[in-house]
Amino acid sequence: MSTIHLIGGEKGGVGKSVLARVIAQYMIDKDIPFVGFDTDRSHGALLRFYTDYASPTVIGSYQSLDAIIETAVAKPDHRILVDLAAQTHYPLSAWIDESGVLELLQELGVKIVYWNVMDSGKDCVELLRKLLGHYSAKLSYVLVQNQIRDEDFSLLEFSGVKDSALELGAKIMILKRLYAPIMTKIDGNSSSFWAASNRDFENLNVLGLLDRQRLKLWLNQAYSQLDALGV
Repeated sequence: MSTIHLIGGEKGGVGKSVLARVIAQYMIDKDIPFVGFDTDRSHGALLRFYTDYASPTVIGSYQSLDAIIETAVAKPDHRILVDLAAQTHYPLSAWIDESGVLELLQELGVKIVYWNVMDSGKDCVELLRKLLGHYSAKLSYVLVQNQIRDEDFSLLEFSGVKDSALELGAKIMILKRLYAPIMTKIDGNSSSFWAASNRDFENLNVLGLLDRQRLKLWLNQAYSQLDALGV
């Protein structure tokens, strides 16, 4: 059966959508069929950069969220990629808990993985603590340490929260920081990572030779971790 990948983390600006784009590009490059769902109605990254693969989802609508499960069941050979907007934990958890989603997925043999994207700040540590307290071993977790601002995750290391997650079987992913002007150009051109790394001639502000090389190295580093994690 399929696997549902929830890309979350609750706090805004930690790089959830960047990770969702990386995983989407990884699946395309690896010929892994997938369907994307984007819950960000204002500037959904999957809808913007991977239009052919994604559909909008209204986080406050049970019927809209139900489509995620129905798609996973209808397309067992596909991965399901859900990009969660910031501050969606409570409506999402209400749908999960009141609909018996986790129990149903276990019955159907559908795996669900929560990718908790974090920066190095205390807010992310406390939000992870709440997530683990709510779902405990009911979810599979990947803790994504995004070095978007800082490489020092000592607050997480010494909080005890990471140890609790590891005891629940959580896996760790390190997402290296990409040179900021590169991401600015990619986003300004509305380019997929593939188009940007292979010189997107349709846009005037294309990446230079070395910027494309930096992007490829960054993607390869992320891909190697996704390989190890078993997406």
